[in-house]
Amino acid sequence: MKLQAQPINVVSILGNDYSLKAPEGQEETLNQAVRMLNAALAETKRSYPTLIGDKLLVLAALNLCSKQIELQREHARTLERTQAQVDATVENIARAISES
Repeated sequence: MKLQAQPINVVSILGNDYSLKAPEGQEETLNQAVRMLNAALAETKRSYPTLIGDKLLVLAALNLCSKQIELQREHARTLERTQAQVDATVENIARAISES
């Protein structure tokens, strides 16, 4: 079995270049993640102009994690509402079938 080498992607974060390997087909996801992180860093820098380096990176990462947690909670609430609607529809169908 021959292993195919993954291409190395060079990305820039906080002015530093990083050489990263993305799984095949995930290069665009990596690029989107880098753009998202750089946007979060810029937003955090605007809010806290004195932060630099690791402190800026950590705060930006925490902000992204907080947004992700809120999205997960929102997703869970949406799933619960959808499940309740499906359950109600199934109940209505079952009731209609039993009345026929």
